[in-house]
Amino acid sequence: MYPSYRPRLNQLAASTQSFEERRRVFLHDRFGALHLLQPVLDGNADAFLTCANDGLLQRRWAREHGVGLKGAPEDILLAQIEHHRTEVFYNLDPVAFPSSFVRRLPGCVRKTLCWRAAPSGNADLTAYGAVVGNFTSILSAWRTKGCRAEWFSPAIDPAMSEYVRDERPIDVLFVGGYSWHHSARARTLEKVAALAGSRNVVYCLDSSRLTRLAESSIGYLLPLKQHRRPRIVAGIAKTAVFGRDLYELIGRSKIVLNGAIDMAGQDRGNMRCFEAMGCGALLVSDAGRYPAGMQEGVTIETYGTPEQAVEVISRSLQDWPRSAEIAARGRALIRDIYSKDVQWKQFCDLVGRI
Repeated sequence: MYPSYRPRLNQLAASTQSFEERRRVFLHDRFGALHLLQPVLDGNADAFLTCANDGLLQRRWAREHGVGLKGAPEDILLAQIEHHRTEVFYNLDPVAFPSSFVRRLPGCVRKTLCWRAAPSGNADLTAYGAVVGNFTSILSAWRTKGCRAEWFSPAIDPAMSEYVRDERPIDVLFVGGYSWHHSARARTLEKVAALAGSRNVVYCLDSSRLTRLAESSIGYLLPLKQHRRPRIVAGIAKTAVFGRDLYELIGRSKIVLNGAIDMAGQDRGNMRCFEAMGCGALLVSDAGRYPAGMQEGVTIETYGTPEQAVEVISRSLQDWPRSAEIAARGRALIRDIYSKDVQWKQFCDLVGRI
C-alpha cells in the first residue's frame, strides 16, 4: 500500500472497527486490483489477503487473534500466515519482506513468489522461489543476482467496466509518480502541459518526498533545484488519485498520457497502460517493447520524444472518432488477453513449475 494512499483508506474506512471491515473497504476501492488474484477478489476462503504495511489493519488482526502488539510488523504477518496455514505465499512488497523474512516462514508454506518491477536497491530476494514481473529486462537483472525470475502479468479489473463512458470531457489525463526515477517522463509532462491553454489537461501527481521538500520554503534554501517541478507543470498539478477515483477520472478522459520509469529500458506495460485501456481511454505512451495486445496505431498510440508526444496527442484529438475506435479496440482486446481468469490460470501454472 502506497503511503500516499493510506489517508484515502483511513477516510473511507473511518467508521470500521474490525480487520475484516477495513479490508472489505480496501478491496471495494480496488487499489492494486490489477495485481490481486481472482480468489481474493471472489472472497474465496482459501485465499487470505493482508496489507502488511498498513499498521492499523495489522494491529486489528493481532488484537482479534490474541497476538502481542510489541513485536515487529513481520511477526504479525508470520502469525497470519501460520493461522491461515498458507501453502503459497505471494508477496507484492518484497523489498520490505526480503529473503531474511522468507527464511522465517512456517513449515506450511511450500511455494514462495514475489512481484517486483521497480527500483529495488540492494534488496536480497534470492530465497523466494521466483521473482515475477512483466518487464523482461528487470527479470534478467534479478537472474544476475541469483534469483529465479518468471514473466507474469497484471490483469484487467472487472470493475473497470463500470467506468467506460462515451462522454469524456477531459482531453488529456496524466496520473502518476514524479521523482528522480521519472526524468524522461518529466520532460514529456512539461511539453504536454503547454496544451493546457487550448485543451482540458489534468495532471494528478504523486510527488516524491524530495520533490515536496524542494518546493517547500525550506527547500528553496537548499541545492534541490533539479527536484522541483517546472512551473508549467506545477501550475496545473493536482494531488494524486487512487482506487475508484482513478477509474472515474480515466473514464472521463479521452487520452491517458503515460511514460515508463527510467530503469525499464525498452520494456513497456506499467500499470497505467492496463488501467487506461481497461477504462476505455486512448493510451498515448512512449515507444518501446509492449506486451501482446498493445500495438501502436492499432490499440494504442506512441511517441518517441516529448515533442512527438504533443504532436500525437494533438492529432488524436483532432480526429477523435478514429482515436475513439482505437481505444475501443484496445479495451476489447486486452480485456480478453489479460482477464482475471487468464491471470489465475497463469499463476497456477507458474506455481506448478517452481
